Amino acid sequence: MRRALLLLPMLLLANPDARADDRRDHERARAALAAGEIRPLAELLAEVERRYVGRVIETELEREDGRWIYEFKLLPSSGRVVELRLDAATGALLRSRGPVQERR
Repeated sequence: MRRALLLLPMLLLANPDARADDRRDHERARAALAAGEIRPLAELLAEVERRYVGRVIETELEREDGRWIYEFKLLPSSGRVVELRLDAATGALLRSRGPVQERR
């Protein structure tokens, strides 16, 4: 695991296209936020952590069929990863995969 983490920066340096794609994605996300097309990640992250059991271990912002979608991966104490897909503009849950559990 440690070796893989050490190799990651070298792989990114070896592939400048990956860094360019990440930069463009970041710019697109900033533009969408500035245009009011999406809610801030921090807001939705706080809502997800408040509403569902588990710790957020990964987040992605994607554009599918003209709609922005935040994908959150949660790791509950069971150790089985749960995936949540939320509408990035409204925060509405679109789909979940895995044994998602709401907090009480």
